[in-house]
Order: sequence, then C-alpha cells, then structure tokens
Amino acid sequence: MVMIATEDWHTIIAAESHLPADAARRLREVGVVVIRGPEIPGLSEAYDRAVAKAAPADVRVSSSTRVDDFVNRGAEFDSIYVYPQVLAACCEIIGGPFKLSGMRARTLEPGAQAEGLHVDVKHRANGWPLVGCIMMIDAFDAENGATRFVPGSHLEVRGPEEAMANPMDDHKDQILACGPAGSIIIFNASIWHSHTANRSNRRRRSIQAHFVPRQARAATDQGARMRPETFQRISDLAKYVLDVQHAPRA
Repeated sequence: MVMIATEDWHTIIAAESHLPADAARRLREVGVVVIRGPEIPGLSEAYDRAVAKAAPADVRVSSSTRVDDFVNRGAEFDSIYVYPQVLAACCEIIGGPFKLSGMRARTLEPGAQAEGLHVDVKHRANGWPLVGCIMMIDAFDAENGATRFVPGSHLEVRGPEEAMANPMDDHKDQILACGPAGSIIIFNASIWHSHTANRSNRRRRSIQAHFVPRQARAATDQGARMRPETFQRISDLAKYVLDVQHAPRA
C-alpha cells in the first residue's frame, strides 16, 4: 500500500476533482450551483433510520429538526463529503487545504415558517471562506421550503441584517434552489440565504455539510466523535477530509 503524506492530499484533490466550467463560473459569480449528486441506494430509508436512532443530545429543534454527526451514522452517507464535485468546489472557494467542519440532517416539517436571510460566515471571520453543500433527500420545490439565495451577495461585505430593513422579507433578486431528490446545492456560505416556508404537506429532508480552511476550528471535532467502525470503513481520502489520522480508542 502506498502511503500518501497529509500535505500531499490537497494537491491530489485539486488535480483530480473538477467542476464543469459553467458550474465553476456560477459558483464564482452567483455564489451557488445545483448539481447531480452521487447515486446512493436506500438513502431515504437510511436517513429516517439514522434520525430515529439519534441520541437526544444530537437533536436540535427550531424552524427545522437538525441531527448532528452524520459522519458516524452509516455507510450510506460516506460518499457525500468526498463527492469529487464538492471537493472541487472547496478548492475553488477556499483555495487551499480544507476539512469538513460538520455534517448533519435537517428536516423541514410541513407548516414550518420561513427563516430570515443570513450568512453562515462573515467576510474575514474565523472559518472564512466557508463552503456549504445541501444534499436533497427529497425534491426541493417552491412549496416545500426550498432554500432561497441572493445571487452575488457572497461578494457583499455587509450581511442582510445590515443591508435590509427586515431579512425576513423577500429580496427582489432572490432565487430558489430547486431540484429532484439526489441533487446537491453547493454554495459559498457567505451568500445570503435561508429556507422558505414549507406550505406543503410533505417533509423536506436534507443532509447538510460545511467545509472550512484546514487551520480553522471545525464545528465538530471529528477525531473526538469518530467511531471505530467508521474509521475502519472509510477511505484514506475521507480520513484526510475529516482531519482524522489515527484510529479512535475502542
């Protein structure tokens, strides 16, 4: 087996992971792109099982239900955070070595109200630039709370709370990121965005991940949370992206 030094992995990722030219351009100029995600058999069922088994400490309920630590919740989720086009987007936006900050489930229930426009990280703040991705477990559409984005706002130094009278309002330039189940939204996390109201009678399920510069502090300490069975299962590339080099203690 050929061992690859940690410092070499980013060079390999940058050389081997690519976005279509139009997608890369949209990511730079618009700040968000919707692409086809990896084919994952049984993903919907695996999502529901994982959410049902989650410990209360990993569950947060607000305008939606979030469940943390989806790195450790089954092999069905392993390909999401190492999907080549997601890694290529990280190279495009971060421009240097990066790592996964966290990956979680998010379910928007029927009747959920819209949230206000916000950014996930401000310009030059700790963890900037940040890359977000949202894998659609269910189709996102105009009725079930699809995420709205304001094109080009990732280039704006101000946040929506500084530039708008009320970030809950519709923005004249906003677009909805819609697509069939299995699609992935990739975005510069400095873009103004939020989920819209779920006016349907359907859940809108997704898996969300964020990536940060390698020297930044991650939202989740993957080394501390890593389960032995996960470490044994995942690839060397995944261990690099997670910034986990050593097996956890059983």
